[in-house]
Amino acid sequence: MPDDDLTALALDEARTRMGKTIASHQRDLDSVRTGRAQPSLVEALAINYYGSPTPLRQLATITAPDARLLVIQPWDKNAFDPISRSIQQSDLGLNPQSDGVVIRLVIPELTEERRRQLVRQVGQKNEAARVALRNIRRDAQEELRRMLKDKDISQDEERRAHDELDKLTHGFQERIDQDGAVKERELLEV
Repeated sequence: MPDDDLTALALDEARTRMGKTIASHQRDLDSVRTGRAQPSLVEALAINYYGSPTPLRQLATITAPDARLLVIQPWDKNAFDPISRSIQQSDLGLNPQSDGVVIRLVIPELTEERRRQLVRQVGQKNEAARVALRNIRRDAQEELRRMLKDKDISQDEERRAHDELDKLTHGFQERIDQDGAVKERELLEV
């Protein structure tokens, strides 16, 4: 197999894994409360349903009829208590109100202190995503070194692949920073 094909495979795998990291990071950011009602705030919340953790989106319909209210309508009446309990135990700081038909979550205004805490939380999520990208880059670099050691690729090709991998990683890190900055702006706007 030509050098170009081997390095292209290693870089494609790294690109795919980094893309999945970005998607996961975006889901993490969506779960951070901004003061506006968004179904993404609770849809991934793990509910202990019949002994197994199940995402809320698989148990109920979640809607945001206005900017300060989320309405959760479970499909199974037995899910009311586990859903309410999971919401109360989460770090969202929301208190569910149930009438036996739907669960309502009133999203209160964020205090300045809570906004700052959430901005720090976004920063932690950004750093976790950057660490994941660096780990993927390290794995790809090790694969390239292994190929060089096994004489599957030349030193020049390894160097070119390392440079391209660094550019790729930098581009994904910029995306994480941009997504984080957007979320921070959402949190800080009053």
